[in-house]
Amino acid sequence: MLTKAPRGTRDILPSQIYKWYFIENTIRELCERFGYKEIRTPEFEHTELFERGIGDSTDVVQKEMYSFQDKGGRNITLKPEGTSPTVRAFVEHKLYAEAQPTKLFYITPAFRYERPQAGRLRIHHQFGIEVFGSQHPSVDAEVISVAMALYEKLGIKNLELHINSVGCPKCRIKYNKVLKEYLSSKLPKLCSTCKNRYERNPMRILDCKMENCQEELKDAPLMIDYLCEECLEHFQSVQNYLKRLNLHFVIDPKIVRGLDYYTKTAFEIITKEIGAQGTVCGGGRYDGLVEEIGGPSTPGIGFGMGLERLLLSLENKNISIKEPKGFDLFIATLGTKADEIAFKLIYSLRKSGIKVEKDFMNRSLKAQLKYANKINAKYVVIIGEEEIKKDRVILKNMDTGKQEKSNLSIIQETLLNMFK
Repeated sequence: MLTKAPRGTRDILPSQIYKWYFIENTIRELCERFGYKEIRTPEFEHTELFERGIGDSTDVVQKEMYSFQDKGGRNITLKPEGTSPTVRAFVEHKLYAEAQPTKLFYITPAFRYERPQAGRLRIHHQFGIEVFGSQHPSVDAEVISVAMALYEKLGIKNLELHINSVGCPKCRIKYNKVLKEYLSSKLPKLCSTCKNRYERNPMRILDCKMENCQEELKDAPLMIDYLCEECLEHFQSVQNYLKRLNLHFVIDPKIVRGLDYYTKTAFEIITKEIGAQGTVCGGGRYDGLVEEIGGPSTPGIGFGMGLERLLLSLENKNISIKEPKGFDLFIATLGTKADEIAFKLIYSLRKSGIKVEKDFMNRSLKAQLKYANKINAKYVVIIGEEEIKKDRVILKNMDTGKQEKSNLSIIQETLLNMFK
């Protein structure tokens, strides 16, 4: 067990890390263009933050959180998502006192105890954005457009954007009453989870993926038919702004998302190419969350996107990420004196920005050249005892095989000029 990572986790090895750098750098460049600033929050928070923020009746809080009591007796939870910690930071640091809106993004690990499957691990990496301070429907459309722009930039196509409005507390009172009336006769046929949701939050039943529950929900009343005038107008405006951007969407009345804090706009981006659970991005508006956590009444909206599922989408669509270049230079040495000279030389060259490596394994010259080829070094400098005596080194072009001699005393200057 000591030599195996825990179930639901994995190592990201050096041979794969360049893909993560590429995704993260692409995200940062895109967010900067849209005016979002990066925020980093702790990996763990007080458990109450998620109970109040996400909702203590949600599956995340009830079944999926990694919670524990620390040595000071405090209830702590490894963060299962990025929105609640970002809201907490927004309130704690009084970011609401600055010019609004506040536009933030994050790339963070998140922890959930759930069944591992393709692209879903117990530790996953999440990209998310949050906008605070504006109720304007164009903000909803912009948030959605950031996600769609990322997929476009990465070359991922054939995605479906599904949108819905889950209303506000005012119009949900009437809808929940009608929904419960409809569901009352169907309770015996619903799964145990949906039976528990019936009293606490009947709208969450719409989110159930069980086939028998979906069958019973076929003729269920839809939230969209019970929106108050303000929520309906907002939803129509969001659609108009999306149309302005030529972002095609499907109105999906069954989207309610899995967290209690959502109001008005809710959306998911879906692909059928990574298995049954094809949602690759989800989010929505949460106009009451800041106040619920202890801040002033402040509207908010955001989304979360799993990077593992993003990489899986790239792989399934055969979209390759260019591997980083190899070394500019490898210095092969024969003998202790040559090794000492090379050690000082590579230090100076690295400080000047040249990507250079030397042998640390006492290999033969033939083995060193083979290793230089393996790490894709463009050039090799060969320094031996005889070369030192004659103030000479051999410079070899690994692509052409051409060799030339150079003075050892000026090799550093020669190499600096060569790699300018």
